[in-house]
Order: sequence, then C-alpha cells, then structure tokens
Amino acid sequence: MYFVHPQIKLKELKKVNLSERLPFYFPGKQVVFTDMGRSAFKIIAENLNLQGSDLLMPAYICDVFTPVLQQYNIRPVFLDIDLKTFHIKKEEIRKKITKKTKAIFICHTYGLPFDVDALRKELQGFQKISIIEDCAHAFGAGAGNKGEAAFFSLYKQFPTVRGGILVCPKDWQVSLPKTSFNLRDFVSFLNYFPAFAFLFKRYGSEIAPKVVRREKMPDPASLNKRSLCLFSRSLGYFEKSLEKRKELALFFQQELKKLGFEVQEDKGNVFCLLSALVPKDLQDKRDEIVKELRKHRIFCIRIWKDPIVLDKERFPNTFEAAKRVINFPLQNHHTKKDVNKMMAALSYILKKK
Repeated sequence: MYFVHPQIKLKELKKVNLSERLPFYFPGKQVVFTDMGRSAFKIIAENLNLQGSDLLMPAYICDVFTPVLQQYNIRPVFLDIDLKTFHIKKEEIRKKITKKTKAIFICHTYGLPFDVDALRKELQGFQKISIIEDCAHAFGAGAGNKGEAAFFSLYKQFPTVRGGILVCPKDWQVSLPKTSFNLRDFVSFLNYFPAFAFLFKRYGSEIAPKVVRREKMPDPASLNKRSLCLFSRSLGYFEKSLEKRKELALFFQQELKKLGFEVQEDKGNVFCLLSALVPKDLQDKRDEIVKELRKHRIFCIRIWKDPIVLDKERFPNTFEAAKRVINFPLQNHHTKKDVNKMMAALSYILKKK
C-alpha cells in the first residue's frame, strides 16, 4: 500500500536535540512551535500589522487561509502561477501592487524553493513590502530565512499528528497557551501506520466522528509535547534520507514523463509532494485515474483541485493545474522497486483510458 502522507517506521525514530539542530536551519531567527501552521500565519499577520491591508498571494493555494484573511480584514490580491513550477508568475507582481499592499505571500509549493532573492529585486522601488514564506511543504529546502517571517506545517513532512513552526525575528514577543495530546490527535496518529491508514481511506467517514476532526482551538496555541517528541525523533531520519528521497523523486519524474506527464522543476526540491500534471488529453479523466489507482492500493491526492478563486479567465494556469494535478506517494523509505510497481499500475490504467 502506498500513501502520500508520512508513514511511521519505528526503527527510523531516533531522538534529535532540537536546540542544537534548529539553529542550523534558521540561523539568527526565533523558532516557535505552534499547534498548526495557520496559527503561525495568524501571529505573522498580527506582528506585521496586516489588518485592513492588501496581501499579494498565489491563486493556487489551500483554502484554509480564507478564514484567517477574513478574521484580520485582509484583502487577498491573487496572482496566477507558472505551470512549470506552480509558483506565482513574477511578471504579474508589479501590476498588482496597490497603495494598501503591505506584504506578499509566497509559497514553496510542493517542496520547490521559491527564489526570494529574485523577488526582492522585483520589489525594489516600491514602499516597504514584507515577504511571508509559506514553507508548509519545504522543510529542508533552505526555505524560511529570507522573508520577514515564515511558517511550516510539520505534519505534511513528519508524522507529528499536528504542528507548525513560526520563524520570525528574535524581538517578536510570542506567548502561547499550552495544549495536550487528545482523542483527535490519537486517531490522527494511527493514520501514520499503513494498516490504519488503509482503513481510514476506505471507511474514514464512518470511523472518525466529526468531533474528532474538529480543530481544538480557534486561537494560536503551542504544540503538544507528544507531537514535538515525534518531530524530534523523526528529524534525524529525515535528514539522513533526504538525498535518497530526492534521487528517487527524480527517477519517479523521469518515469512519469515517459507517460506524458508534466513534472515540476526539480532544482532544490525536497519533494514533500511528488506532483505532476496528467497529459492534457487525459485531464478530464484525472479523477477516474486517481480512483483506479486506489484499486491498486496506490492512494494519490489532488491538492489543490478546488481553486479558491472564481475567475477562470484571469487565472487560467491555476485552473489548469487544479484540473490536471496528481500528487503521488513518495516516502523516504521507498525504493525504485516501489516506484516501478506504481508506474506499472499507472501505465495499465492509462492504456485502458
């Protein structure tokens, strides 16, 4: 069975001293663990005084930010994306800056680092515009150090159940209430083991009551100790296996290209998600392909299949990516044999289509 979200291999867990390792990733920065990545974004919005301002951001992004924007009365000014990188199109930035623009929100989409230095040059000549880095997919990609602030969603790359990281200047005063490991977290923890993950994929709506899926706290809070422990124990193996993961991802991409898929540029990519676009002549059958792969116990996902913008004419690349994207399973412990098995199933399905 193959899953996109992280899977736990108990022999891989070995505790790392976070106080020694994190300065390596974020030199000169303050690092704060939060319950969720979006909690870190809320803290950023408050400290950068974004209330009532315009925020430039990708049209191709998760809708989880919409309530946060509404809470702080922030008007999103959307930018279309480049289909080769899934990053915002830099040539649109200058055209969309307004007098109320205080920040630009960039996303290191699927683990591919965005060129923040090039963005700084693009912003020269304008009023002070802060750069916020969405690093939800990009731990280990060198992201999070070049903007005014950054945030991470740990559970997208690590089996932490929940958790985010706020990376900000050391003079920010951040105080968060404590949280504890609860029933929702325990159910989520089981999802990191293949047998339970399979049951959740097949019977999730019946197994998990709505109360378990509900967020714990509406306001920013700290990360519970058990999730923090899971992160510290999985970081060592993540570091050890990252180069192998990248090498395997490039092999995976080459195999996908043979079948007509378009793959994301790979320079510096940590491949949090191995994402590709189905051939254009099959884009109307993308969802069928994903469902057929499930029959072979290959559980792909399709983020972000629902654009948060409504204007297809103004954001054509965003809508095309949403219609064609498939995120394939890739774990740090996978081998070329695993990739070949997935490719054989995919090839068989495509021939039927």
